Amino acid sequence: MSEPAPTRKSPFDRSLVEGPVGPAVWKLAWPTMLQNVIAGLQGLVDHILVGHLLGYTANAAIGVSWQIFLVVIVFMASLFTGQAVLVARYVGAGDADRVNKTVQQALITAVAMYAVMAPFGYFATPWLLDFANASPEVRELAMPFLRVNFTFSIGMLMFFMLTTALRAAGDSRTPMRLGVTMTILNVVLNVILIRGLGPIPALGTMGSALGTVIASSAVSLFALYQLLKGRLVIKLSRHMDWRPDWVIIRSLFRFGLPTGVQGIAMNVAGVMLLRFIGSLEQSAEAQGAYAIGYTELFSLITWTSVGLMGAAATIAGQNLGAGHPERAMQGVHAASRIGIGVAAGVGLSFILFPEALLGLFGATDPAVTVIGESLLQYLAISGFFITLALTYTGGLQGTGDTRSPLLITLASQVAVPIGMCTVIQMMRQLQPGDIWLAIVLGHFTRCILTVARFRQGKWRTITVVH
Repeated sequence: MSEPAPTRKSPFDRSLVEGPVGPAVWKLAWPTMLQNVIAGLQGLVDHILVGHLLGYTANAAIGVSWQIFLVVIVFMASLFTGQAVLVARYVGAGDADRVNKTVQQALITAVAMYAVMAPFGYFATPWLLDFANASPEVRELAMPFLRVNFTFSIGMLMFFMLTTALRAAGDSRTPMRLGVTMTILNVVLNVILIRGLGPIPALGTMGSALGTVIASSAVSLFALYQLLKGRLVIKLSRHMDWRPDWVIIRSLFRFGLPTGVQGIAMNVAGVMLLRFIGSLEQSAEAQGAYAIGYTELFSLITWTSVGLMGAAATIAGQNLGAGHPERAMQGVHAASRIGIGVAAGVGLSFILFPEALLGLFGATDPAVTVIGESLLQYLAISGFFITLALTYTGGLQGTGDTRSPLLITLASQVAVPIGMCTVIQMMRQLQPGDIWLAIVLGHFTRCILTVARFRQGKWRTITVVH
């Protein structure tokens, strides 16, 4: 009687689909949360430097530019959500060949999309800044920052694509190491390029953008090299068939496009909020406070929540692929509990130390301080809603339900805040507190709808390409 053939050991971490759920979620979440916090600190450093050197107008310029840039970059990155859905499902099923093929096709598609985005973004920059209602002094500082980011965005696209693939495959530590390296390099470059050093002139907001694109490109090239050398859980090779596989590419967009449209909707809503802020009596001061309070300080909550969203997506997708839908649901619930704890801690600091937090950015102008402190009070409450919304969004997207988050976003992040501000502006002069309240109500609506949709459980029946 012949002995059975030895089973081939899976290259993937099976603890995500077997054993205790809580430790598995934490194992996925903490590296990404840490990376995102450190990456957020890099943004804080940028704003602190330009705030002290150039004033709150430079803070407003970077804040407005990022809001615009994210509209395009989030849509470009939409296929990465489709990639994550397919990778997590195939990892759960133990199919390494399909995992590698999916990542290869995502890489091909990302490069093709960049070839379209870069020239569009460069030439559309003046119009985009006008649409955001940027004041003349803000527009002058924002123009070089935005154009540099658009032109050399390939590094950031590659970074997002590769790290998303690795996390979906269950490896969150490698993206953490890559992200921390990129952040440290970015901070060093920004300190040099924003302020100037020796023969290098002070480049201000353009220096901030150059630091970002150089750091992201260098780290992305290194990560791609590691994949091609077979040193990571996902493996690419130049000997693979590099022709487009339209079945996989269609699946990337099938799951990714709703997320891309969702990202556009959210960021267009953000740009429209900037237009409302730009219509205020103290528009530049309010834009500066918004850039510091919402774009930077609130990111301590949103970026950790994005990490939890990725963990929830991976744990849900892999367990659904492994045939464990109940475990998928348990994983998302566990991730949400971690998010609530983070939101409580950060929100408490907003209430207790608002002046100190704003002072880090050189926001000593009395008008900026008053507006900023008011905003932080609203955001301390909003943090609970957004962390739950993002975590359960991860659960939906990871299982392949990317359309529901899109519809929820249109209702909560566009219709609620933009509609509220529009109605108030028709009735009377808009005040900063009106806009801050609209943000909170939008997050609250998104939270309620997303949690309810996930609990319906219709994601259990979604299938992917075979």
